[in-house]
Amino acid sequence: MAPSDGRDESPEERLDRNWNELLQELRVVQTGLQLLSGFLLTLPFTQVFGGLDGAQKALYLSLVVVGGLAVGVNLTPIMLHRRLFRDHVKERVVGAGQVLSQVVIAAVAVLIVGTSVLIFSVVTTWLVALAVGAALGVVLTALLGVVPRRLEPH
Repeated sequence: MAPSDGRDESPEERLDRNWNELLQELRVVQTGLQLLSGFLLTLPFTQVFGGLDGAQKALYLSLVVVGGLAVGVNLTPIMLHRRLFRDHVKERVVGAGQVLSQVVIAAVAVLIVGTSVLIFSVVTTWLVALAVGAALGVVLTALLGVVPRRLEPH
């Protein structure tokens, strides 16, 4: 039975292909996540950190939590596969992985915006930082939300 995309593959082969594509996407996201999280984790050990105001420290700590959660969500599809690979529920694992990958991408977008706001608030002013964060938020929403929706078949 050929799927509607014209590929000559069984449902099991399609699930295997979808799983492999999902793993590749998670690897790409993992690299960006590691870079952002690594930056955040080193910040308290710099001389600049002591000069942060209360709001900057709160933003920083919030970003550390978001980063930790993003790493956990990014690892969840792998753990699902490890725990359930013999239970013949690959369709459910692939479906859950697809949703989790979107959550992780959204978390990375939040990290990008939040880290930019933090950096701009240290280097310039809070007003500039919030403007940059708002602009980045709009651009990332367009790139990660609007563009994919526009390309969906109707």
